Amino acid sequence: MKQNALSKVAVAGLFAVAAVLGAMPGCSTKSVSGTFTGTAQGNGGEVSVTLTIKDNVITDATATGDKETKGIGDKALEKLPTEMVAGNTITVDTVSGSTITSNAVLAAAKAALDKSGLKASDLKSAAATAEVAQDVTETADVVVVGAGGAGMTAAIVATDAGKKVIVVESQDVAGGNSVRSTGGMNAAKTSYQDENKFDESAGVEKTLKSAEKYADNADVKALTETVKQQWADYQANPTGYFDSVELMELDTMIGGYAKNDFSLVKTLAENSAPAIDWLASIGAKLTSVGQFGGASVKRIHRPLNADGKVASVGAYVVPILEKNCTDRGIEIMYDTTANKVLMKDGKAVGIEAAGKSGNKITINAKSVVMATGGFGANNDMVVAQNHPELKGYITTNAAGAQGQGITMAQASDVNAATVDMDQIQLHPTVHVDADKNAHLITEGLRGDGAILVNAEGKRFTDEVGTRDVVSAAENKQTGGYAWLIIDQSMVDASAVIQGYINSGYTVTGSDAASLAKEMNVDASALSATIETWNKAVEAKSDTEFNRTSFNHQLTGNLYALTVQPGIHHTMGGLKINTNTEVINTSGSVIGGLFAAGEVTGGVHGANRLGGNAVADFTVFGRIAGQAAADYAK
Repeated sequence: MKQNALSKVAVAGLFAVAAVLGAMPGCSTKSVSGTFTGTAQGNGGEVSVTLTIKDNVITDATATGDKETKGIGDKALEKLPTEMVAGNTITVDTVSGSTITSNAVLAAAKAALDKSGLKASDLKSAAATAEVAQDVTETADVVVVGAGGAGMTAAIVATDAGKKVIVVESQDVAGGNSVRSTGGMNAAKTSYQDENKFDESAGVEKTLKSAEKYADNADVKALTETVKQQWADYQANPTGYFDSVELMELDTMIGGYAKNDFSLVKTLAENSAPAIDWLASIGAKLTSVGQFGGASVKRIHRPLNADGKVASVGAYVVPILEKNCTDRGIEIMYDTTANKVLMKDGKAVGIEAAGKSGNKITINAKSVVMATGGFGANNDMVVAQNHPELKGYITTNAAGAQGQGITMAQASDVNAATVDMDQIQLHPTVHVDADKNAHLITEGLRGDGAILVNAEGKRFTDEVGTRDVVSAAENKQTGGYAWLIIDQSMVDASAVIQGYINSGYTVTGSDAASLAKEMNVDASALSATIETWNKAVEAKSDTEFNRTSFNHQLTGNLYALTVQPGIHHTMGGLKINTNTEVINTSGSVIGGLFAAGEVTGGVHGANRLGGNAVADFTVFGRIAGQAAADYAK
């Protein structure tokens, strides 16, 4: 692999330099050798760090934490010990997106060092020689900007098409927002859906009724007529599980308030089932099907862990995408922030970027795929889209979601058009821990039967409504938050929930009254709320809020955690066509420039449905990879 943006430490010279420094006057005379282990609380459980020290030099470091989030926390476990050895220090930078685990590794390392009797200042200075970061120029057939779900998917597909691909990533790890996705992927008419009993008639009827609001939209009107006929045919001969590409399209259009670009919605839905098969072909199987907010039926596909429990889709899929990139020899240049699209004769011919130390990196290519994600972590950019009420709002977004891909493509010589930039989505179930860290709580819990109650212990909305509606309802409650309530059977079926419990997010009780005490809400009110809900489940009729998803009653041990809305997704972005080609402000295709994922706009309209983000990055990532490869011929 060629030199990338990272400054490389000549570790081989470390010990010699340290030994010389150790002999210098004024250095500590206390010399320690041995192996020492310290522990600290991580995101999911205990994190352990073992330091091997010889004459005040860290010669080896390892970190373990079996319950840390795969694809997120384990990056800190891998990366930080290596940097501790390289620098002979326990003071290293945290890993992007893995703050809690990173801090646990640092705390455990300090505990280990304390056991040695040394202080951080006693470690011999590791003034190792470092290569000066030089400007770099590389050449590829396709350059992909961003190593999230869309970027790595595009890179894999383009490589499989026989092209040389280089990926640049602004952060020190891959994954972006994709690795944070806790739910699953929407796909219509899959074999996995047919393994479920169909019990969602009320959901279909509710969608058809909701579609009447958009009778003036030709696309929604045509879809409604098609789905009505499909539904009638199914009722006449109920075989398998009822869903259709058109019903997924209708749900997506209604969820986006019909502001979506229907051609992109059609592309998303039609390619969703093949995308499930493609993921399976590279080792990522999404076999468990559930229901999410805004979906008429069970459509979201989720992974299962080794114990058969539902797992977080991002932490499952992203490492598999990374492995596929590694197996194909795809170069990913980390800590490399693209800042310019190179143009020649009106066509994209590469990018310029800055390395970690500020060195200039130029990648000349025949085509460029923009997959930098949205701008949900850039509060100034969010507020600038006519959203002053979101100033200072918490966000679920990865640090790299700064909108730089949009800004690059809007440069005067590129002149890309944007769409729906003012459409910002709040997610209603974000848990904020004691250290003010925001944690996305999967929407699947509500689809699987959880309810939301306010500080008074009462339900206040249809929990599986669209995210914007549920978020708005939460903001109207006392304190602007809610309690999400689940039961033991849900805990037993989900490794995701167990992770919340291990992280200390929940309170628990053997029944409603004891749970109410832990929540500090009125026991009689909460008991009445759960009793009323359980009766609604039995009758399959929610007269209070017209919810149509009734998976099971809440019984046995009960658990609750606080949730509130947080900035989650930016629906707006670069304007693309169904081939993922970026469109300029004059309505013409920009040759050689493609885009996929949250950096684009138009797919989701005014509101994204849960499960459509993973579908988005997989479907359009595949299209972009193939289209960029074809263009590079």
